[in-house]
Amino acid sequence: MTDAGGATATGDGVARRRRRRWIRGTAVVAGLLAASTLGCGWVLYYRLSDNITPDEAAAAELARYERERPTALVRGAQNILLIGSDTRAGDGNRRYGKDLGTERSDTTILLHLAADRRSATAVSLPRDLMVHVPSCLKGDGRRSEPSFTLFNSAFEIGGSACTIRTVEKLTDIRIDHHVVVDFSGFKDMVDSIDGVQVCLKEPINDKAAKLRLPAGRVTLDGEQALGYVRARKSLGNGSDTERMERQQLFLAALVKKVRGSDVLLNPAKLYPLLDAATSALTTDPELASLRGLYQLVRGLRDIPTEEVQFLTVPREPYVYDSNRDQLVEGRADALFALLRADRPVPVTKKTDPSSENSEAPGFRGNTAAEDSCG
Repeated sequence: MTDAGGATATGDGVARRRRRRWIRGTAVVAGLLAASTLGCGWVLYYRLSDNITPDEAAAAELARYERERPTALVRGAQNILLIGSDTRAGDGNRRYGKDLGTERSDTTILLHLAADRRSATAVSLPRDLMVHVPSCLKGDGRRSEPSFTLFNSAFEIGGSACTIRTVEKLTDIRIDHHVVVDFSGFKDMVDSIDGVQVCLKEPINDKAAKLRLPAGRVTLDGEQALGYVRARKSLGNGSDTERMERQQLFLAALVKKVRGSDVLLNPAKLYPLLDAATSALTTDPELASLRGLYQLVRGLRDIPTEEVQFLTVPREPYVYDSNRDQLVEGRADALFALLRADRPVPVTKKTDPSSENSEAPGFRGNTAAEDSCG
């Protein structure tokens, strides 16, 4: 992927007011605000800030192609690319396979934050989507040839910069920031808040995913959560569609858990979350500090939970291979146009999968306020 000041407390009243504001933010917002205002001191602030890895190589590659990148159309709106890395490098990740010197991404989400910070829309991009990947700088210093291939090949070929350029060419949306999270960091974040509750409509007994869970409400620890969001062929109908829906539901549940006062107002739980979250992140240099992240997310505390939307880009089986995806061009173009113009995205609750390609208004999805058991 890349080449191999803290505040002090100013009084109980101020601290309580700040804590109340934290509760209104999203999971990341809450953690970041807490880190910069909890009164943890300069040492703690810099320790957490130094945990974040700046993606300098991606920044240099994107600067090289600046003239061909899309122009941001709406001042204040932000588009962040969230990438789940399946790197096997590092002690915490080696148990998931050999380190072959490359990375792939099972999860890529385009997160759009409205300029008025009254809504957020997270769009999943399928790993098996057929896309045009541009010439990218590879880990060995050579450049790849442009290709029409699977979307997640972009990350394997040229890391986050290649993925960003691929997304920008696909959507014509300017990516302002990016965040990469690895296996070990994801697990640690879940464990740091004592797990995340989800609703299972059917019991799971799956050796490949290392999951044995009853139906109904269940709290997943980090290892279970990783299996739940990453498993594909061994859970449900084996489709990437179902996996992306599980990922979206889990992220919604994670947002709810971290927004709860039992996490935000308990330093014993809050610091491990902040330490795990910052240690898990590789970001563009502008975000690679608590101050940088705070500047991005400071307005998110006012977003109502029901205005945090999750959906998947409209797609259909690829015409030459039913095991691959292609965009439903009219509907995908309409979605990208709404995001570019920072206009509201109408989302209808997920029901019949066949409705995804219909002409009915709205895009299939769900909000962070929905209960997966409902």
